[in-house]
Amino acid sequence: MKVRILGSAAGGGCPQWNCACAVCAAARREGRQRTQDTVAVSGDGSAWYLINASPDIRTQLVSAPDLAPGPGLRQTPIRGVLLTTAELDHTVGLLSLREATALTVYATAAVRIALEPVRQMLAAYTPVDFQSFGTGLAGGLTVQRLTVGTKRPRYAAGLPGGDWVSALRLTDARTGSSFVYATCLPAWTEEFDEFLRGADEVLLDGTFGTDDELTRATGRPGSAASMGHLPIEASRHRRARHPGTRFRYGHLNNTNPAVGPDIATDGLVLPL
Repeated sequence: MKVRILGSAAGGGCPQWNCACAVCAAARREGRQRTQDTVAVSGDGSAWYLINASPDIRTQLVSAPDLAPGPGLRQTPIRGVLLTTAELDHTVGLLSLREATALTVYATAAVRIALEPVRQMLAAYTPVDFQSFGTGLAGGLTVQRLTVGTKRPRYAAGLPGGDWVSALRLTDARTGSSFVYATCLPAWTEEFDEFLRGADEVLLDGTFGTDDELTRATGRPGSAASMGHLPIEASRHRRARHPGTRFRYGHLNNTNPAVGPDIATDGLVLPL
C-alpha cells in the first residue's frame, strides 16, 4: 500500500489568505505553505483513491507524480473519492474533478444528503455515482469505516443523520498493512482505540495543539472541543497504548505552529 499526504492543513490552508496571526505571518516571510487536508492511497500503485477533495485539489494532483494522467489521453489513476465529512474543506474540490470521464464518491448517508446539490452540479458535466462505503476497492484495498462524530457542517443545519464524521481504515489485502485516517476526531473513545489497534500508520487530528489555541492566537472565542477536534496535547499520551503503530498529525489549523517528526507535511509518502 502507498499513502501520499497531498495536503496537511485544516480549512483555509496556511497561510490563510485573510489571517495575520504569528504562524501565518511566519509562513509568508519564509515562503512556506500547507494546502488543505487530502490524502491519496493505493494498494498497487496503479489504482488510487482520494481521501477527501480539498479546494486545493488541482494543485495537489499536478504536484504528485504518482497521480499523473496517462497513458490514455484522459486516463487517470484516480478511481474514486472517499469522504470522511461533508465539510467544505473536504468536499469543494469535487467540483474541480468535473473533467473526469466518470466519478465515484463514497460517503455516509448523511454526507450524501448534504451533498445532493453538488452531485446534481457534477452530473451536468460527467457521470457521477455517490455510493455508501463497501468493503473492497480496486488495487487490493479494503476499507472499514467508524463514525467518530456527529457535528454537522454549518450549511447542513437541520439535515437528518448522525454519521457526519468518519475515521477510515484502509488495509492491503495482500500484505495486511493498514492505514487509519482520522483527522477530524472529537474524542478518543474505546471504540476508536480498538478501531486502530494493530494499524501500521495513523494520521490523527492535529487541528489544534491545545484546546484554547484559537483564542490565544486570534482572540476569537471557541475551543478545539467545541469545533469537534481533540487537541494534540490530549491525544499524544493515548498513543502509548499502541507501541507498534506510527502516528502523525494532519489537518493543522493555520494557528498551529507544531513541527516535528510526527507532524505531516504536504507531499509526505508514508513508509508502509
